[in-house]
Amino acid sequence: MAKILPTYLDMSGFLDQKIRIDWSTIEAYRDKIDNPLDVQYVEGIAQQTIGSLDCGLFVYVYVEYLSDGLQVPDDGIDVGLLRKRYDSLL
Repeated sequence: MAKILPTYLDMSGFLDQKIRIDWSTIEAYRDKIDNPLDVQYVEGIAQQTIGSLDCGLFVYVYVEYLSDGLQVPDDGIDVGLLRKRYDSLL
């Protein structure tokens, strides 16, 4: 999915059809122009195994947990269960 979506967007010309946003003109973003992302380093959270091809799934799970204000579990992420869950939503 991590390769398919960008390839599709590029081949379809989707991004070329969009009007770019000038973030500096939006009040809420003016003070963030120099530092657009606040990065927090957290230790002791679940990580994917070396050689795993589940990068997209891990990113999605982290985004879902953090956007809901939840703590990312430190006892691992059940990749098989999450695949079934997300597949059922499609």
